[in-house]
Amino acid sequence: MSANNTGETALERIGYRLSAWVERWMPSPFLFALILSYVVFLAGVGLTGAGPVEMVGFWYDGFWAFLTFSMQMVLILMTGFVVAYHPRVNAGIRRLTELPNTGKQAVVLVGLLTMLLGWVHWGLSLILGAIFAREMGKTAHENGIDVHYPVLCVAGYLGLGLTWHWGLSGSAPLLLATEGNEFIQQGVIDVVVSASETIFHPYGLILTGLSIAYALVVLYVITPTGDQARGITHYIPEDDLFESASDGGVETTATTKQVPAERLNHSRVLGGIIGLTGIALVASQFVQSGIDALGLNIVNFGFLTIGIFIYMDPQTYREKFGEAATAASGIVLLFPFFAGIQGMMATSGLAQLMANALISVSTPQTFPVIAWLTGATVNIFAPSGGGEWIILGPPILEAAQNLGVPAGQATMAYAVGDAHTNLLNPFWALPLLAITRIKAREMFGYAIAMLLALTPFLAVVLFVLPY
Repeated sequence: MSANNTGETALERIGYRLSAWVERWMPSPFLFALILSYVVFLAGVGLTGAGPVEMVGFWYDGFWAFLTFSMQMVLILMTGFVVAYHPRVNAGIRRLTELPNTGKQAVVLVGLLTMLLGWVHWGLSLILGAIFAREMGKTAHENGIDVHYPVLCVAGYLGLGLTWHWGLSGSAPLLLATEGNEFIQQGVIDVVVSASETIFHPYGLILTGLSIAYALVVLYVITPTGDQARGITHYIPEDDLFESASDGGVETTATTKQVPAERLNHSRVLGGIIGLTGIALVASQFVQSGIDALGLNIVNFGFLTIGIFIYMDPQTYREKFGEAATAASGIVLLFPFFAGIQGMMATSGLAQLMANALISVSTPQTFPVIAWLTGATVNIFAPSGGGEWIILGPPILEAAQNLGVPAGQATMAYAVGDAHTNLLNPFWALPLLAITRIKAREMFGYAIAMLLALTPFLAVVLFVLPY
């Protein structure tokens, strides 16, 4: 560790002190979910007229709503983990981590790649951002570079905390671009709102570019240096960090004679054929549908079959999959509780009540800012972009029509808020926490510092940026 840096900036000190406070007081993600459950329950009883028994029923009815989504998240975590920690793939990632010469450069590089991946697909950003942050921390340790690991993890989370909902997998813009979507069926809009009016409109592209640039500056400024920079071995024991299993290991070939069943288990022919078949199927989907084929299922299927192909040996792949399984436990436990929270929010009418209260004070000029604040507020309690948009979309779009605000602008402004407060709620960070092996309270001080630093910037840009 280098000597104390006398050139420490004010924002650096603020981020470090805020991190210390959050590390002391922030509960675990599971307790966070339990506390939010009680908050939403009491708010529903007090503000919507629903009785306690009704609210418990709404909670239970919603509790299982994320089962499919939970399995998708488990798969994206485990398949991505196994692919990234194959020895050859991991070596390629490690080569990228050799580029930075300082801790601040390392944080900026992780943030840039994560936010760009977030715009392409939130699932790719979620898993690769976490892995890149962890590997960057390991390389920095080996090369004697002072880098603060919690900020590195925040940089690996910024795809979900900033850019994902403006990009190619954004739930709100993609839903509006779907023929016969439920908003058309409900009469909220008359025709589809194409991606050229949202994702690929200059409004969305400029907003994305400016936000990435600003976020990188903030990351650079708040990254602690000198004695305050705590590397990865402060959070993960060095013996665990560099054990062969965590790095994908090295494939070994059995020297003893195998029985027929074992030869089948390790058949590279069978593994290669099924892997190539899956890769060809994924390629055909993109040939037929172009970028529209990009979705969570195709990403999961792609990771799964690519993993089988690069390992070739089915038994080795299964064993590596088992190593990744423990990382998914947080998702399995927490997602039903957040689904229950969303069930209470939606069924009791609490989410729409909050949206209507915020939108009622807006004007044509302030509407984008209000739509952002609406999405940001509700996202704290119901952090599911698609599910949240089903609830908030109708009041936001109807208010936009009444004020003469284009539907594309209203949608993208809402999307800003839906991503922004992911920096406060650890729901989406669970896969990252599992991969990086950092505790939520150890990194969320800096995540909240990013949220606070982004707030005035986003307010100004949404107010002044023309559509």
